[in-house]
Amino acid sequence: MEVCHIYQLLCVISATLCAIVEGRVHGFYGSSNLPKTDLNDSLAYIWPLPKQFTHGNLTVSISPDLVLEVEGKGVIRDAFERYKKLIFKHHAKYSSSEVRENFDYDVHRLKIVVYSDDENLQLGVDESYSLYVTSGQGSSIIQEATIEANTIYGALHGMETFSQLCDFNFVTKRVELSKAPWFIQDEPRFAFRGLLLDTSRHYQPINVIKQVIDSMAYAKLNVLHWHIIDEQSFPLEVPSLPNLWDGSYTKWERYTVEDASEIVEFAKTRGINVMAEIDIPGHAESWGAGYPDLWPSATCREPLDVSKNFTFDVISSILADMRKIFPFELFHLGGDEVNTDCWNSTPHVKQWLQDHNMTAKDAYQYFVLRGQQIAIAQKWTPVNWEETFNTFKENLSPQTVVHNWLGPGVCPQAVAKGFKCIVSNQGVWYLDHLDIPWEDFYTSEPLEGIDDASHQKLVLGGEVCMWGETVDASDVQQTIWPRAAAASERLWSPRDATSTGLDTVLQRLEYFRCLLNQRGIAAAPVANEYARRPPIGPGSCYAQ
Repeated sequence: MEVCHIYQLLCVISATLCAIVEGRVHGFYGSSNLPKTDLNDSLAYIWPLPKQFTHGNLTVSISPDLVLEVEGKGVIRDAFERYKKLIFKHHAKYSSSEVRENFDYDVHRLKIVVYSDDENLQLGVDESYSLYVTSGQGSSIIQEATIEANTIYGALHGMETFSQLCDFNFVTKRVELSKAPWFIQDEPRFAFRGLLLDTSRHYQPINVIKQVIDSMAYAKLNVLHWHIIDEQSFPLEVPSLPNLWDGSYTKWERYTVEDASEIVEFAKTRGINVMAEIDIPGHAESWGAGYPDLWPSATCREPLDVSKNFTFDVISSILADMRKIFPFELFHLGGDEVNTDCWNSTPHVKQWLQDHNMTAKDAYQYFVLRGQQIAIAQKWTPVNWEETFNTFKENLSPQTVVHNWLGPGVCPQAVAKGFKCIVSNQGVWYLDHLDIPWEDFYTSEPLEGIDDASHQKLVLGGEVCMWGETVDASDVQQTIWPRAAAASERLWSPRDATSTGLDTVLQRLEYFRCLLNQRGIAAAPVANEYARRPPIGPGSCYAQ
């Protein structure tokens, strides 16, 4: 009997502890038990960390009537209005003219100087900027903050940084900028700072894609890798082949040409390129819903039929139509996870292999190289997943950008052969792997194992990947953020600046996560054991 009571008591204790961990015991998380979160004033709460900066210890106020001083530059004017709404999100409630007259604001203008009229957005565009905020020795003689940049895209980054420096004071009900004077000179470490978004495994509405693009701009990521199509669905309209989007899940889960063009233009106004992908010859079963002749047979639905010129005519038509939408110089042709077994078991394909004295592996290479030539003819630089390099190496087009994903080590091999490379090691930069903590995203180094300076220049940068098997509009943002931000600082900031202790990085990342929340981005708590889990109980955003 005593043993039974002890067992029951243990069960009660166990259940209570579990409830405490999950925050379910009423009153346990009383406010008196919560740690108070005070920001570390010694840290610069800018994400990603600028290349060079100095600051003082004074606080200046920003006028709610802040005006922009810039010549022309419609993109800059539109961005200024967006950022002004973010900066003064509280202030609008208290900004009557009567209240404003009682304040003597320090900063009345944001002056932006852009030295080039060229608005072409391609890989390697100058994204540098300088930001100056003077202090006026504590008197109210300051009139403006200044951003200087060689291109509008650098100026956009400068506005993002300026917005992060601004903070609403709930006591004075003014927007203030602390630690003035500020002097920031900034530029990215890598030219390619990407985020893959998969819209085949689950359809993502246009407004959600735009929200992802906005959030990318906040973290200074600059390439949206749009994995539009895969074996599960073909949601994109191809005017020359109207039956292709018969492969969409439903008639409501599709993108028109106009939709895609709108997304590209929306991204450009935020300094973000869109790199589209069609994955060939594998991952293409959905193509056959509209054009069954692309399948080798009813039971062999991928890889695409290598034996038919029709297959390559379709690829040519798709790329020709997509070239009208996607101006970015890089185009992703996939090439991963190709299982050619059913080519050998499909009579007409098997006969074609014999007639051309090819093995299935030879045909895989033939397909990839022919696809590359089609893309190159459209004036694109082809990007392929690393299996193509692992299998063919020097036989690939010398223009090929090798995209790592399987694990570490492929980029050192690729650049040693003269190929450019993008890093996306699945063990540290795959967002759908929910058990990868933010620390692994942050400490992953794209140049690991590459010591030769000429080889290092061939590493374009890196990309975090949001594969869509368990992601749709309901959970995409909290799966992306804040771990993608950990990678964004690695890709933007100097290597020595990102090699400091992770404790201070965590404080800054928690602050950035809360900034995203305030801007309407559903970023999950930073230190969850599994990504995208909600908070386990009451508490400050800055302590979860």
